[in-house]
Amino acid sequence: MTSDLRAVEPAMPTRRFGRRGFAVTLVGFGGSPVGNLSHPMTEEQAQNLLFDAWERGIRFFDTAPLYGHGLSEHRIGHALLHRPRDEYVLVTKVGRRLRPARPGTFPTGSWHEAAPFRVEFDYSYDGAMRQVEDSLHRMCNERIDVILIHDIDVWTHGPAAQPERFREAMSGAYPAIARLRDEGVVRAIGIGVNESAVCLAALREADLDCILLAGRYSLLEQEPLNELLPLCERLGVAVIVGGVYNSGILAKGAVDEARYNYARAAPEVLDRVRRMQSICESYDTPLAAAAIQFVAAHPAVANVCLGVRTVEQEAVNLASLRRRIPASLWGELKAARLIRRDAPVPAA
Repeated sequence: MTSDLRAVEPAMPTRRFGRRGFAVTLVGFGGSPVGNLSHPMTEEQAQNLLFDAWERGIRFFDTAPLYGHGLSEHRIGHALLHRPRDEYVLVTKVGRRLRPARPGTFPTGSWHEAAPFRVEFDYSYDGAMRQVEDSLHRMCNERIDVILIHDIDVWTHGPAAQPERFREAMSGAYPAIARLRDEGVVRAIGIGVNESAVCLAALREADLDCILLAGRYSLLEQEPLNELLPLCERLGVAVIVGGVYNSGILAKGAVDEARYNYARAAPEVLDRVRRMQSICESYDTPLAAAAIQFVAAHPAVANVCLGVRTVEQEAVNLASLRRRIPASLWGELKAARLIRRDAPVPAA
């Protein structure tokens, strides 16, 4: 799509970032794909994707040292280098230290053709301070808007090690980034995790401005409605939601090899998605559109952060966000007990 065609698209919606008060675009650019998650991406592809996101009005960019072992930060920083600094919001994370290492001498997990840095967990005070400085260098930027403590959950560390890591973060990384916020170096602080229980634990101990919750609030998962999202509303904590497609199944539907939470979807999940698809199709509504708009409808949600690999995927996501969905579709999903009756849904 050409720049001229993008220029006629409706303006990107914005929302208030919780109690901190600054505006963010409703859609964010999730930086894990440009870190070569699961599949490699050339430098040209990455920069074209970031250029396209900017042209479409996205001004919220989320990355982390983990993503490609610094590759995502480097690519996003390069894309934003000559953009007006006050026009976008930049998010990165602390909790992992990158150390130079020869390729092939360290594990890279799901990151293909990662940058030549070994990743080490470090949730200490000094470690967090050093990591912020290192991220600024990688992104060639003078400031970060939002800093999140990354992956202090059971998903990452396992049930035996997680409590110790959580304590390390609350006594080390949290005071460090709180100091940066209090001194006006960053605008907001929070955590980025895959579990709502960890968010609740952190909010009870720390004065956080935001949380990034990946994969736990979606058409398939609404447990955060019990306690976490109401608490965020009361405290004015901004919620960034990632993983709205639950690893792809809510974008592609109940197809062969559909993945749910990074694994092959179980039969009961496939059946539930098929029922959702059937209702959506009866209203001529793509399942992906329902997935995005459902998450965005909650009043605590300030940003829906989407990771894409192609400009075509970006176009589909934004078209899904803007698509008109009949109110009766949500009523049918609730009547069929496919989403909770107390879940906020988009206005007609």
